Parts: sequence; structure tokens; C-alpha cells
Amino acid sequence: MLIPDHDLGHAQAAMSDQRLLPYDPADPFGPDAADAQVLVPPFLSGAGLVERIATLPKLRLVQLLTAGAEAWLGRLPDGVALSTGRGAHSAATAEWVLTVMLASYRQLPGFIADAVERRWRHHRTDGLFGKRVLVIGAGDVGRHTAARLVGCEASVTMVGRRGADGVHPVSDLPALLPEHDAVVLIVPLTEQTRGMVDADFLAAMPDGALLVNAARGAVVRTDALVAELAAGRLLAALDVTDPEPLPPDHPLWTVPGVIITPHVGGSVNGLHERAYVVAAAQIREFAAGRPPANLVTGSY
Repeated sequence: MLIPDHDLGHAQAAMSDQRLLPYDPADPFGPDAADAQVLVPPFLSGAGLVERIATLPKLRLVQLLTAGAEAWLGRLPDGVALSTGRGAHSAATAEWVLTVMLASYRQLPGFIADAVERRWRHHRTDGLFGKRVLVIGAGDVGRHTAARLVGCEASVTMVGRRGADGVHPVSDLPALLPEHDAVVLIVPLTEQTRGMVDADFLAAMPDGALLVNAARGAVVRTDALVAELAAGRLLAALDVTDPEPLPPDHPLWTVPGVIITPHVGGSVNGLHERAYVVAAAQIREFAAGRPPANLVTGSY
């Protein structure tokens, strides 16, 4: 099993029953890698590693440390399965969503800026309690997020790819958007979700509504969002952007009503330990001939 060299300690703690081969993500694989059946890419790795898997003739599984799999989808050879780290970062991401929603409604960025300038400016703000929140993405992160929002006395409506008990299908969005004060995006980046938040989607949100993107930047049409923010009609909190990283001269930095963080929703202390616990469980299932719970592609 190929493990990023800087993660070897975390992997050994979670996978003491496996043969681990450390590798430098920036260098070619060593000669022992030819026997590897499992590859664990680095956390938040880009697509650069994908081209190198052709040098791994016995590879059968790519096990990610993140829930996002867009860099790998459709790019693996036949016979190589893909499994994600879904569940490892759900609590942290949900906590980020709650944090930025509270910060936006309670206008914390403005108060912090005032404190830097030693200005005492008392005024009323909004609150999260009583807000109607539309959570788009009914997976593990969505459920964690909904639980925290309900704890703050917000009401939550869930939307998933397909309808289910307590979950609306995506086709209901045109009717749901005007009825909610905030929209939280927690969806994978796929051909169906790329650009789903376009000018029409944003126009359907009511004045003063808050858009929270904890998904991927390309889920949102950036130009359309900038136009709404510049007009002062909507608010936004973004952990991801398109492009990413966001260039210093990009207008998103200067439009009003936006909070931007640099893709840190899941980046908290202990993230690697949790990711390898999840990865180890998936790999053990795979080694036993059973499909891992987080399997995205591949067959047995």
C-alpha cells in the first residue's frame, strides 16, 4: 500500500496490519511500488498524481483522504476502484458552516475591523435563530450541518440528488429557493452540479439571503455571484472559490457582504488521524473482498 511519506506515522497508527510503502508525492514511485495494490493520495491532492498511476500495474484501489473525488472521477484505468474519506471531516465542515453563518448574521467581520481601529460602534445585527435554511446535499456532512442548525433554532429543509423521506429532490429547488433565508451548498462537484448556482438560481433567492459554499468553487458561477454581492442584494460565505486560490485582484475580495476562507472547512487539528481511521476501515473491507462503504467507482 502506497502512503504519502509525510503521513506514514498516521497510517501506521491506523493500519498496523498492512504493508506500507511511503512515497514522496513530488517524485516518481520507487521500484517497490510495482507490487502496490492500494494508493492513498495526499490530503487535498490535485490531479497531478493521476497520470502516474499507469506505473502501478497491480493497483486495484485508490483510497482518498477527502470526500471530494472530482480530480479522480473518470480518470482511473479499468479495474481500479475509487473510495473516498467520507465521514472523516463531516463534523469539522459542519462546524465551519455554523461558524460563518453566525459570523455573517452577527456581523463579526465588521466588529473585528472596528476593534482593530479602536472604534466602538454599537448597533443591532441579525441572528441565525428562526432562519429558514436550505441545505443542498443530504449526505454525511449535510446531516451533521442540519443537526447543528436545528440546535441553533433554525429550521432546515434538505435537498438531495433524489428525493427520500425528509429530503426534497433537486427538481424542487425552483419552488424552495424563494422560501428560504439561507442556502448551504454541500454537494460533490459533478457534471450535474458544476455551475448549478447560476444567475437564475441566485435571482430566485430572496433579498438579503445568505449563500454558503462548503462544496467546491465551480458549483457556483462566480460572475453571477459577484454581480449579486456588488448590488448588495445577497450575502455569501465561501470556503471554496472559482478560481482557487483566489487571485489578489479578484473582485470577490472587495464586494460587500462576503466572508472568504481559504478552503479550510475540514482543516482542523487531528484531521489526518481521523482520515486514516476512515481510510483503514475502507481498505480492510476491500482486502476482505467486500465493497467499501465509500466506494465511488469500481466493481469486484
